[in-house]
Amino acid sequence: MNKNTDQPRNEDLYKAIMKLRSIDECKRFFDDLCSISELRAMEQRFQVAELLHQGLIYNDILEKTGASSATISRVNRSLRYGNDGYDVIFKRLEEDEGK
Repeated sequence: MNKNTDQPRNEDLYKAIMKLRSIDECKRFFDDLCSISELRAMEQRFQVAELLHQGLIYNDILEKTGASSATISRVNRSLRYGNDGYDVIFKRLEEDEGK
């Protein structure tokens, strides 16, 4: 259960995401699932997380992404105090780069 809500999550979406086998399949699935603005917001938050993870400062991130300071701050809070989801992904991406 998400610590930010009292509602249990429907795990079917997450199970479905884990069945995707390629970048193309992911893009097509998320294009069907989300609006363009929802996708752009998620893509921007992930880009902000990557840049924060790399050690960039807010002003540089703002310049590179156009994200608001509120978005950068929200992502930074998730990186520092969240559920370690970003950490898992960054570690795996770094492992893949080393192969």
